[in-house]
Amino acid sequence: MKFNVLGSSSTPSAELPADHPPVAGSAAKCPVDHSKMGKMAPPPPPVDSAPAKCPVDHEAMRAKAAAAKDEGAKCPIDHSGASSNMFGAAVGAPGALDPKNNMPVGLSATERAPGQRLHLPTEKTLSSIPRPKEQDQAGSGVWEYPSPQQFYNALVRKGWETPEESIEDVVDIHNWINEGAWDEVMKWEKRLPGGTDAQLARFQGRPGDLSPKARIHLFMSKLFPESYSSEPPFDRHDWIVTRPVLGSDGKPLRDGEGRRVETEQRYVIDYYSGGLDPNGFPIFSLDVRPALDNFTALSERVKMAVDEWKNGQNGQQ
Repeated sequence: MKFNVLGSSSTPSAELPADHPPVAGSAAKCPVDHSKMGKMAPPPPPVDSAPAKCPVDHEAMRAKAAAAKDEGAKCPIDHSGASSNMFGAAVGAPGALDPKNNMPVGLSATERAPGQRLHLPTEKTLSSIPRPKEQDQAGSGVWEYPSPQQFYNALVRKGWETPEESIEDVVDIHNWINEGAWDEVMKWEKRLPGGTDAQLARFQGRPGDLSPKARIHLFMSKLFPESYSSEPPFDRHDWIVTRPVLGSDGKPLRDGEGRRVETEQRYVIDYYSGGLDPNGFPIFSLDVRPALDNFTALSERVKMAVDEWKNGQNGQQ
């Protein structure tokens, strides 16, 4: 799946889900305001002089992280822990987590960081990604994204320099890509009984851990450089998704206390820089698939591969 983040592309690009909260000034398109960007800075250099990359300067982050003890190259969001990650868990922030969004309680969503010059919005955004009812103290039924101010405070706490004027765009892109990742997860879930009611239960960022598939692709790039990219994913997430177990009547089963009986599946998401579009803007590519933790996952991956092959064959006829 490819995301054309900053401009139009000849490759397929993801649109926002129909039920996604609206982004100001746009409808089912890139969340970045291109008219403002055109006034702020000249367009990126052509494809042969600038490599595709994430809008966040990961090279600078890697340099800083390598200099810190026990730190490795990673996404600017601190993904440590079993459930305190992807939706803006603060970088390096200790303490308890806010159950509404998994942000550390001690990280302000409204106060400015020391030395901050620009005003950043403090309003948080609701995702379209369902979460279990017992975890949803806010009562919204979905996960909550951090505000731009909270996101910036997280970066400052970690010690990474990020231009204040870029934070809103970075947060919009961060949220937009997560929405696309959930859309890809649901393409798998909807193939299974109960999958239409799937929920994201917890998640873990693992930017320092290459998935087995990513390792295989890197190995193949040495043997077949024209067919496989030698660029590793710049981030990795593991999402734990639950779906209800259905009875013979097609309704979710309940336990003795009336709670929904569920099964869970881990999904691996590799985030890649997907090259540049004809206008020189970067594209992101996500590889989303169920982890091979059980036979069902293996079976579904085989079925999906066969379906994609059949669709490809039909398209060539």
